[in-house]
Amino acid sequence: MTGVPASAAGGSAKAKGPVTSAASVSGGASASVSGGASGASGGPKSAASGGAKSARGGKLAAAAVDQASVWNIANLLTMLRLLLVPGFVALMLADGGYDPAWRSLAWAAFAIAMITDLFDGHLARAYNLVTDFGKIADPIADKAIMGAALICLSALGDLPWWVTIVILGRELGITLLRFIVIRYGVIPASRGGKVKTLTQGVAVGMYVLALTGWLATLRWWVMAAAVILTVVTGLDYVRQAIVLRRQGIAERRAASEEADA
Repeated sequence: MTGVPASAAGGSAKAKGPVTSAASVSGGASASVSGGASGASGGPKSAASGGAKSARGGKLAAAAVDQASVWNIANLLTMLRLLLVPGFVALMLADGGYDPAWRSLAWAAFAIAMITDLFDGHLARAYNLVTDFGKIADPIADKAIMGAALICLSALGDLPWWVTIVILGRELGITLLRFIVIRYGVIPASRGGKVKTLTQGVAVGMYVLALTGWLATLRWWVMAAAVILTVVTGLDYVRQAIVLRRQGIAERRAASEEADA
C-alpha cells in the first residue's frame, strides 16, 4: 500500500512537469505579446510624429519657394516694363517732343515694353511662375506704358484727345468690371482682346515715330482699326460680365433653395 502512493506521487510529480512547462510558455507568450503590443504602440506614435515633422517641413519649404518665386524672370520683365515708363516719357518729351532722334529712342523703349508684355505672361503660365505680385503688377505695367504713350501723343498734338479718352476709358473700365464680377467668376481674355492689344501697340508705335508720307497715312488707318477693336471688344466684355453675373446669381439661388429644402 505504501508503494502505491509513492508511484502516485511520482506520477503527480511527472504531471507537474508539463504544467510548469505550460506556465513558462504562457509567461513567454504573454511577455512576447506584451512586448509586441508595446512595440506596436510605439510604432504609430513615432510614425505619426515623423509624419507631422515631415508635413511641417514641407510647408516651410513650400513657403520658402513661394517667397523666392517673386524674383522670377516673368516678374523681372514686368518690373522692367514699369521702369521703362518714366524713361519713355523723358525720351518722348525731350527737346520739345518733336526731334526725330529722341522719338526713335522713345519708340525703342516702347517696343521693348510691348515685347516684354508678350513674354512675361507666357513665361509665367508655361513655367508655373504665377505670383500675386505678377497678377497685380502686370496689368498696371500694361496700362502705364500705353497710357503714357497716348497722353504724350495727345499732349504734343499728334493724336486727338478723344482717341486717348476712348482707349484709356475702355481699358480702365474693363479692369474695374473684372473686379466687380470676380465674385461670380473670371472673364477670360478673348482672341479679339489679344488682337486689339497688338493693333494698339502697332498703331501707337507708328505714332511715336516721326513718320511722313504714306506711312503717316497708314498709321491713321491702323489707329482707326485699333479704336474699332477697342470699342467692339469692350462691349463684348460687358456682355460676358452680364452673363457671368446672371449665371452666378442663378447658381447661388439654386444652392440656397436646395439648402433650405
